[in-house]
Amino acid sequence: MIFSKKNMKTLWELAKNDFATRFAGSFFGIVWAFIQPLVLILMYMFVFTVAIPATPMGDKYPYVLWLVAGLAPWFFFSEAVVNATNCLIEYSYLVKKVVFPINILPFVKILSSLFVHLFFIVVTLIISAVVGNFPGLFFIQIVYYLFCLILLISVIGFFTSSVLPFFRDFMPIVSIFMQVGMWYTPILWDIERLKDYPVLMLIMKINPVAYIVNGYRETYLGIGWFWENPSYMLSFWCQVLILGIIGTASFRKMLPHFADVL
Repeated sequence: MIFSKKNMKTLWELAKNDFATRFAGSFFGIVWAFIQPLVLILMYMFVFTVAIPATPMGDKYPYVLWLVAGLAPWFFFSEAVVNATNCLIEYSYLVKKVVFPINILPFVKILSSLFVHLFFIVVTLIISAVVGNFPGLFFIQIVYYLFCLILLISVIGFFTSSVLPFFRDFMPIVSIFMQVGMWYTPILWDIERLKDYPVLMLIMKINPVAYIVNGYRETYLGIGWFWENPSYMLSFWCQVLILGIIGTASFRKMLPHFADVL
C-alpha cells in the first residue's frame, strides 16, 4: 500500500535528503531554495508595481498581496510538476530494485518542493499583515487549497513521470507547458478583465490551477469561502478525478517496464 507506515517513513527520509542535497556543495546550501523564488517574486513586484503599475479587481485590494498570493501556488505547482516528471530517471537506481515502492517517487519530489512552499505561505501571511489586509479566520481554508494543489500535482506527476522514461523529449514539452501555463493562468493579470468576453473567461477558468490561484487569493484577501462557488469547485474536482484516472492508469500500465528502459 502506497501510504503504509513503512512507505511513509521512506518517503519522508527521501524527501528530506532530496531537499538537502539539491544545493549540496554550495556555500549557502538550502538557503538558495528560498532565495531563488523570493528574488523572482521581488522582481515581479517591482515590474508590476513600479515599472508597469497594475490595478487588479478595480484597485480594491493591495496589488502586492494579490500578486504574491497568486505567485506562491504557481511556483510550487511548476517546480513540483517538473521535478516529479523527472523522478524516475533521477532515482533510476531505486526503480531497478525489485522490492522498492516505485509509486512513492513522485511524492518524494512533491514533498521536497512543499518545504519551500510552506515558507512562502507564511511570507504571504506576513505581507497581508503588513499591508493591512490580514485574512483572519479565512486563513484556515489555506489547508483545503493546499490539499487541492498537492492532489492536482500528484495526478499530473503520475502521468508525466510514467511517460518520460519512454519518451525523453517529453521533458522539454512539460517545460514549455509550464511557461505557457503561467500566462494562461491568471497570475499576473486579473481574469475580471475578460468579463466582456464570457466564453474566453470560461476557457481560462477551466484551468484547474486557476481555481487554486483564485482560492489562495480569496483566502489571503479574506473575500470568500471555498464552498461559496459550488459549480467552480465541482468543475475542479471532476478534472482532478479524470486526471487521476488517466495518471494512475498510465503509471500502473508502465510500471513493469520502467526498469527495462532506465
